[in-house]
Amino acid sequence: MKAAVIVFPGSNGDMDMYHALTDFTDAGTVDFVPHTSETVEAYDAIFLPGGFSYGDYLRSGAIARFAPVMKSVIAEANKGKPVLGVCNGFQILLEANLLPGAMKRNKHLKYMCRTVDVNVENADTCFTRAYEHGERLRIPIAHGEGNYECDETTYETLKADNRIVFTYGSDVNGSVGNIAGITNEAGNVLGMMPHPERAMEAILGSEDGRRLFTNIYRHWRDRHVVTT
Repeated sequence: MKAAVIVFPGSNGDMDMYHALTDFTDAGTVDFVPHTSETVEAYDAIFLPGGFSYGDYLRSGAIARFAPVMKSVIAEANKGKPVLGVCNGFQILLEANLLPGAMKRNKHLKYMCRTVDVNVENADTCFTRAYEHGERLRIPIAHGEGNYECDETTYETLKADNRIVFTYGSDVNGSVGNIAGITNEAGNVLGMMPHPERAMEAILGSEDGRRLFTNIYRHWRDRHVVTT
């Protein structure tokens, strides 16, 4: 599998994402791809890391959405390739209209950085099949704008289509329905505010993010590698 970790000015989760992919999956190639690149067509999976792209000026993810690389990211997402956006990556996916809704400041208007409980609501995606429905994970958060917002019609559609993949175990930041992660209609684009790439090793407090990355690789392997 060839994986692209997109790097925007202000990204700070790119090294953690690279570590998760190179040290815990058998992905053959993992490249940092700068925001100025014109294409990611050569890659099998695309990862948008956390951080503060373009300093979060204007609105989180709003400027990054117009980076040259995003035109190709959108095209490859629409072809069905797995795309994972974490934290600022989630905000960029919302701004790019690859996912519905918007992100507001946390309800207490404070930046939060701690490990929280996260519930697995959908264990039938290419990202989550290694988890159990209803399983409770411990995953860090680190954001000031993680208050997910959408209108009632969108929320009901997300629920009806089983596109709410993760919820917080409690009201962490004011998100509607305690939403922590959602997919697009096809299920190949996942945006989530918690950082699974920072929950890979017990010495750092949790290994609960590891299965998400191993499952992305297994999803690709099952479709592209002859094992008999």
